[in-house]
Amino acid sequence: MKLYRTTLGLFVEDGDQYFPVDSTTWDELICDPNLEARLKASLQGTPAGAFDASTILAPIGDQEVWASGVTYYRSRNARIEESKDAGGGTFYDRVYAAERPELFFKSTASRVVGPHGNVRIRADAKWSVPEPELTLLVNPRGEIIGYTIGNDMSSRDIEGENPLYLPQAKVYDASCALGPCILISSEPRSSETAISIEIERNGAIVFSGTTTLAELKRDPKTLVSYLFRDMNFPSGVFLMTGTGIVPNDDFTLAQGDIIRITIEGIGTLENTVVQAQS
Repeated sequence: MKLYRTTLGLFVEDGDQYFPVDSTTWDELICDPNLEARLKASLQGTPAGAFDASTILAPIGDQEVWASGVTYYRSRNARIEESKDAGGGTFYDRVYAAERPELFFKSTASRVVGPHGNVRIRADAKWSVPEPELTLLVNPRGEIIGYTIGNDMSSRDIEGENPLYLPQAKVYDASCALGPCILISSEPRSSETAISIEIERNGAIVFSGTTTLAELKRDPKTLVSYLFRDMNFPSGVFLMTGTGIVPNDDFTLAQGDIIRITIEGIGTLENTVVQAQS
């Protein structure tokens, strides 16, 4: 089942039909311990008419968004290369190999962009990239209840200057996109699940890449267990699981680029790039 948050309310998709979900709020629904049963009950109702994709909002309420770093070998190599002049030659290798994962705060709900919204590149950055990531939706009890697509926008030059600048490279207005839906499932995604990205500029594809969850070094449940150590999330939380696709070092995003991230079984998240004003 796929759960959508729209301007017209909440809907669950089953096949090609969309059924309205009776719920007080998005957060109340996400926190329901009987979420799957509740959504299945909605499928017994009357399906909605034509579903307008333009009404889809980011699938988030009061949840925070957190992220995991250096969870793919490709990401490890990219971080080492970008930070080599700042002494990061072995720093990220140690993070990749360590038992404790890298976890960092990414976004509040107010800074999250939904499908077809505008993601931003920082005005003070010269080297910016998208990071396509399988993103977990976790309820307040620390249980993975669903999956969505995340775009962890990053300023590689800022982080590469000094790893301690990571919050500035990662956390700013419209630096995070989620959507288009939540694939509701407590079952882990197959290691063969494909993640792909393409970036269109002036009608041409200027970058594309594909990976699979087989390349993800960290087990999602382990990432969640570390996130919930000495922290609680009353409304649940999103956790990005890292990226295995990083453009070559000579590539940077530009105003007007269109980013499309597709994850098998979930759909496609599309956003347009805008340049923040200095």
